[in-house]
Amino acid sequence: MNIYKITLLAMLASLAVAGRIALSHLPNVQPVTAIIILTGFWMGPAAGLIMAFLTTVVSNMLLGMGYWTIWQVVAWSIIGLFAGLIGKYKPEFPVWGLTIYGFLSGIFFGVVISLTMRSIGQPFWAYYLAGLPYDLNHAISNVIFILILSPVLGTLFRRYKQRNGLTEETAYVGTTNYRS
Repeated sequence: MNIYKITLLAMLASLAVAGRIALSHLPNVQPVTAIIILTGFWMGPAAGLIMAFLTTVVSNMLLGMGYWTIWQVVAWSIIGLFAGLIGKYKPEFPVWGLTIYGFLSGIFFGVVISLTMRSIGQPFWAYYLAGLPYDLNHAISNVIFILILSPVLGTLFRRYKQRNGLTEETAYVGTTNYRS
């Protein structure tokens, strides 16, 4: 991992943290999951894991730490890992495919977070069903953020490609060139 890649990950993590804090007044509407998905997809599974950890820990320093922090790291790490695997094995995966993955990731995140209540002896289904409208907010916002951020962040990844001397001409989504 080179300095530019570390700097790019730090910048993306700060963007995710700032977005999460700026939108914290809206229930479960935040760009974190979308940025983790796009980072994992473009930069690989390890980058998705790093983004999940950095974003969760830094944003929770401001929004509040608790036992749920561990579960947030777990959920976002799994989401970032699988996004990285999709990018690794299906590099030409279309944007609409990432939006579907983003929607499903929002629901998955809600299930994992609902398991926190089960781990402390509370009923899972009651907590999950009560939170389902918020999980749908998360899932829908993932779709919107992926559609908005994919072309915008694509510029960063094209610059990363040029800076590292990668020559293949590729689209901003679905490229293997960004994984060094």
